[in-house]
Amino acid sequence: MTKKAKGRLRLLVFMLALVVLLSGCGGGGSKSEKVDGGKVTLQFWTIALQPTFTPYFNRVIADYEQKNPNVKIDWKDYPYDAVTNKLLTSIASNSSPDVVNLNTEFASQMGSKGAVVDMNEHLSPEEKAAYFEGIYNSTVINGKAYALPWYTGTEVLYMNTKLVKAAGLDPAHPPKTREELTEWGRQINRKIGKAGYVQQLVSKLFAVDGIPILNKEKTAAAFNTPEAVTMIDNLKKQMEDGAVLKEDADFSQQVKYYAGEQVAFELAGPTFINFIKTAAPDVYKNTIAVPVPTGKADVRLSNSMDLVVPTKSAHVDEAVKFAVFLTNAESQTAFSKEANTLPSTKESIKDPYFTQSDQSLEAQAKVVSAQSLDKATDYMVGVPNAKDVNSAIARALQNILLNGRDTKETLTALEQEVNDILKQ
Repeated sequence: MTKKAKGRLRLLVFMLALVVLLSGCGGGGSKSEKVDGGKVTLQFWTIALQPTFTPYFNRVIADYEQKNPNVKIDWKDYPYDAVTNKLLTSIASNSSPDVVNLNTEFASQMGSKGAVVDMNEHLSPEEKAAYFEGIYNSTVINGKAYALPWYTGTEVLYMNTKLVKAAGLDPAHPPKTREELTEWGRQINRKIGKAGYVQQLVSKLFAVDGIPILNKEKTAAAFNTPEAVTMIDNLKKQMEDGAVLKEDADFSQQVKYYAGEQVAFELAGPTFINFIKTAAPDVYKNTIAVPVPTGKADVRLSNSMDLVVPTKSAHVDEAVKFAVFLTNAESQTAFSKEANTLPSTKESIKDPYFTQSDQSLEAQAKVVSAQSLDKATDYMVGVPNAKDVNSAIARALQNILLNGRDTKETLTALEQEVNDILKQ
């Protein structure tokens, strides 16, 4: 069986499972479980957090149970590849968990099918206002919020100060926009023969410039616009000028280019630090972290984990209350310190942990990432068949930028391909 056929088979299985669970998505479908003299037991599922964070969750669950003596939390942890299938199966068999950890993409897909609770119906204005607006709204489709944002991450700009200074640029005054970053890349290429940076040719390039991938109804492609043509042609010119390497580089390739000092910048999250520290200690010593320059949309892209409450939970009110507790500022601040993640709550980043730096690269990245959260948003929200859409966009960008295909003609063909994917 080909990869494409396997992908379509997985999609078919997924859609069939959704049909089954949607045959009765009303609340209270699972059995109401009571223990210990009438206590409510909430089934709480997370993704790949045991055993590393078991002590943290044991503490926070014990704290919650002490404050809410009528509730018992039954915590289970599953691998990433297993949790979605287990969730669909449990909902279809009327044995739904009550609070589940999902990524934003899957949470929004579940929400668009009516399978998870609309948090806007349960949260007070004050509770909603606790989260960064862009991150909270990443879970909102047609006015309904299908998840509570939990831990998140944003990119920063890593800069090789040795190369930047050799090109006559001042790392103390880094570029703030993508246009300025391009000009820095061009000067680096002219002065020392290196490139500014290398990147992967993926759909987020549209999001950075505020170009929607799909229409508001998520039923058709919306990227075939003059703005998209301009964005892609500008990137083509940046590659010709040496500001950006003419390549489609995944994360591991990006690490190699930066470690080999073939590029002066890297746009990545905090995990990049560990790789570069191991691969090139001398380059690590010359690297600083600054806020990632923004494009025309003036946003910074985040990658968040969320908490959802399935509509088939027998204890929706109690489940929402527990999800709010796990994602409040106090809980998120504590978890961020344990897991080296970013919180999605405004109050958390006032903690000295997110504002003070010992000038190590790790601390710099943490502080500038936290400072970026007010502009953070998750861009692939509610996109049906997101993996296939992303793959089609990547192929089209490769054809234009690496293989010399015409921009307008390729975008038109891509528009048709994406529309066909959405109809599957």
